[in-house]
Amino acid sequence: MCGIVGYTGARPAAPILLDGLSRLEYRGYDSAGLAVRDGERLAEVVKATGKLRNLAEKTDDGRALAGSCGIGHTRWATHGEPDQTNAHPHVSGNCKGSGSGTVESDVVGVHNGIIENFAELKTKLQRHGYQFYSQTDTEVVVKLVDYYYKKYKIGPVDAINRMMVRVRGSYALALMFKDYPGEIFAARKDSPMIIGISGGESYLASDVPAILKYTRSVYYIGNLEAARLSPGKATFYDLNGDEVQKEPTQITWDAEAAEKGGFEHFMIKEIHEEPAAVRDTLNSLVKDGALDLSAAGLTEEVMRSVSTLHIVACGSAWHVGMAAQYVIEDIAELPVRVELASEFRYRKLLLDERSLVVIISQSGETADSLAALRAAKEKGARTLAVVNVVGSTIAREADSVLYTLAGPEIAVATTKAYSAQLAAMYALAVALGRARGRVADDAYAHYVDELLAIPGKMERVLEDKERIQWFASKFASARDVFFIGRGEDYAISLEGSLKMKEISYIHSEAYAAGELKHGTISLVEEGTLVIGVLTQGDLFEKTVSNMVECKARGAYLMGLTSFGHYSVEDTVDFTVYIPKADEHFMGSLAVIPLQLLGYYISVARGLDVDKPRNLAKSVTVE
Repeated sequence: MCGIVGYTGARPAAPILLDGLSRLEYRGYDSAGLAVRDGERLAEVVKATGKLRNLAEKTDDGRALAGSCGIGHTRWATHGEPDQTNAHPHVSGNCKGSGSGTVESDVVGVHNGIIENFAELKTKLQRHGYQFYSQTDTEVVVKLVDYYYKKYKIGPVDAINRMMVRVRGSYALALMFKDYPGEIFAARKDSPMIIGISGGESYLASDVPAILKYTRSVYYIGNLEAARLSPGKATFYDLNGDEVQKEPTQITWDAEAAEKGGFEHFMIKEIHEEPAAVRDTLNSLVKDGALDLSAAGLTEEVMRSVSTLHIVACGSAWHVGMAAQYVIEDIAELPVRVELASEFRYRKLLLDERSLVVIISQSGETADSLAALRAAKEKGARTLAVVNVVGSTIAREADSVLYTLAGPEIAVATTKAYSAQLAAMYALAVALGRARGRVADDAYAHYVDELLAIPGKMERVLEDKERIQWFASKFASARDVFFIGRGEDYAISLEGSLKMKEISYIHSEAYAAGELKHGTISLVEEGTLVIGVLTQGDLFEKTVSNMVECKARGAYLMGLTSFGHYSVEDTVDFTVYIPKADEHFMGSLAVIPLQLLGYYISVARGLDVDKPRNLAKSVTVE
């Protein structure tokens, strides 16, 4: 959520900041702002509500703001309504109005995250003469830094460290001090932030795409660390104010990977990139025809020692866990429990050193998932991160990491990251089964071959997208859509339903097909679209029977099944066929038509596909 950018160097800062913010729009926001300094001159602050283009117009695409040092922000409202006054940047001075214009202020700052004790801190600061113009927790933090800076007559890093000791919550913070022209100071706790260096320029951002155009060499600020940026240089400090040495991480993504590349939307581009994302992920795990997860810390000895497996995630990543549960239990014969990260640590955790807790997160920064990881480690469980971002907080803190190789995913609704995660979990299932002696040689070879065949079959599914586009146009005005399935098909239905609701704003639900008669079927009426996922042979007839019951009540039926199950056409009104594969891995193929359906319905409804309302790409606050 929210986006931060910063720049200090020799070039005009504002156009660079606007460009960086535009590459973070996918994170979700309701207002935006810039603060730019020109040498010794005071900071100029400009804010605007709504889309980033409003801020660009207000500043003549940044040309109206002189200065080569600045910070920018796109805000997702938490404390205070989304208006210009509450927009960032915020200032430490006792300003009238919104804190915009040329500000006579010692500290100017932007912030991602939530400060839990901001009300208590605000009361303290008011007793010391500070006045507040906004309802945000960010203004409190900026003024708290200012308070320590002046009271103790200390430097910016020491003032920031005192702030970090005092506040509770999560934050990524970027600050400029009047007494330090050309410099930016930063700090973080639990919210992502990176720093990039290129020649005589320094960049700061909350995510890689914002600065990928300018540098591939980035540093990750550690938890409860501060940083000081000057042109071409970054210095890091721990909570004691001691300097911390860091090595840069080289980003291997192409800058073009974060561009649309001729597609109308990022989402449809990323759907087409799913075969490559899955192929790259699997190729990183298969060596000489065998799965090798040792780079992820999963030796055969470690996998044999696991007694229970807990998969913890949020949103679509949780749906990956739901699908993986069926596969792991069937292939590896290992008990699996799938947990919502937001609920995981609020119950008694029955974990020990033989428990393996798998945290799935695209960004590696999801707040609830990070908290779950830390709770699992406190209980002595072994932790495995399945993440897409190298060097992310979850990747750094987990005992071992299994990286998915999906590249940057810009659309809010995940597609290729989901598929790469699912493929990684399939590989984990087969590797666990082999290590535990549950998979014989011939079955193992079969599973590996089937895994490696998935990307090519995904490409065949994409060849049928025009047919799905036609079908989507018929149901663009639907009010309710129900997805049903059994076993792994139910897990895939959950993801299909989420795609439908999050980007088309159509009410949709996914149900285990056998539960329809336990109340849900009362919602089915004439013309209701019911989508049955039918990839599991043993469960095919049972789910078809449930679809017949819906049809008897006026539902319009769509069936999603593999080639060969042509009898389904006797029941449903529209059929989508996907290639045959080992049934354990059919979810990788079945999810693509459901992603396409959600996408094309959203397009037909004229909606903002890549940036759906009220949603953010990475949820970095609880």
